[in-house]
Amino acid sequence: MNKTEQASTDEQQKATSWKEAPFLMIKGFLMGSADIVPGVSGGTMALIVGIYARLINAIRSFDFSFIKRLITFKWSAALRGVEWKFMLLLLSGMACAVFFFTRIVPLQIYMFTDPELIYGLFFGLIVGSIVILAKAIEGFNWAHGLMIIIGTLIGFWLVTLVPTATSESPLFIFFSGSIAICAMILPGISGSYILLILRKYDFVLSEIGKLGTPNTVSSLMTLIPFGLGAVVGLALFSRVLSWLLNRYEAKTLALLIGFLIGSLYVIWPYQDRTYAEIVSKQDVVAYENPRAQELRKNGPNKNQPEFERLGKVINPQAELNRLKKVEIETVKQKLIKSDPYIPYITVEGARTAHFASGMWGMLIGLLMVVGLDFIREKGNS
Repeated sequence: MNKTEQASTDEQQKATSWKEAPFLMIKGFLMGSADIVPGVSGGTMALIVGIYARLINAIRSFDFSFIKRLITFKWSAALRGVEWKFMLLLLSGMACAVFFFTRIVPLQIYMFTDPELIYGLFFGLIVGSIVILAKAIEGFNWAHGLMIIIGTLIGFWLVTLVPTATSESPLFIFFSGSIAICAMILPGISGSYILLILRKYDFVLSEIGKLGTPNTVSSLMTLIPFGLGAVVGLALFSRVLSWLLNRYEAKTLALLIGFLIGSLYVIWPYQDRTYAEIVSKQDVVAYENPRAQELRKNGPNKNQPEFERLGKVINPQAELNRLKKVEIETVKQKLIKSDPYIPYITVEGARTAHFASGMWGMLIGLLMVVGLDFIREKGNS
């Protein structure tokens, strides 16, 4: 962006030092957190922490010359021509954020168990992002207003066009990755927000959360197409997006604001959500297997997006339990319908026991983004 680049000319020319490692990793963690949470985009967070122009230049440095040097085994020359230390430290911080929000604080589970709180937080973060983007438009006029209206209509059309249930094929996962990665360099739209619209947010997070478990191989079969799509998307869109922001900054921001406004209702915390139970895997185990005994004793835990339940006994004619075998089914609860409502206005009462959680989530999300922007402005003053 023009004013960001002008303010950061000296920073762009500065070579990355290992002394910056802790600071860049923290900034990477914040960017990764922004992309994991469907609210603030990684690009917006890069603006907030003051590394946006540097990030754009680092991405641009990985060009065809870099690839040519790699394939001709001129590795030293290839590394000298790119900002590899900057990207390595930034991506390390982002990877830590992904691990934290999939293994330590698993958002894909909390979105299912506490949707009002989590979606409320997302909603507040997006509204906060709209506030930040609106402040960045200087000399607001009718053209900017028109771009907001156009963006709003397109955004609303897109989220109503996308079906509630989308494909889990490698091709669609590849497509999802290529679109979502744009948020890394595009202030305003979060990559996870795009995944949420495409109904692949909880799916991708669940697959990441399986890494390091017995399901690692099957998870990688999903994540590899996603990663390849991200690489292709970054290569194709990075220069186009930066060109738009450099030459048509205000109009591009106005269009992005419209996109966010038009698709906000997808993130609205108060919705009637309908799930379908889909059996994704079946294991045949001994009747007295500890997993089977636990399920017989306590039943399936349906308060999560994926759970196990007992299926049929394979050989019920066996006289002894130790000779019997039973199926254990892994069941995914897939969202097939979502209808937003406004408590006390479009419906009678709150229709949820977590009405207050949704309100608090929205307030906290809004304050988080506005607070970060306030800190950035204080740091630049």
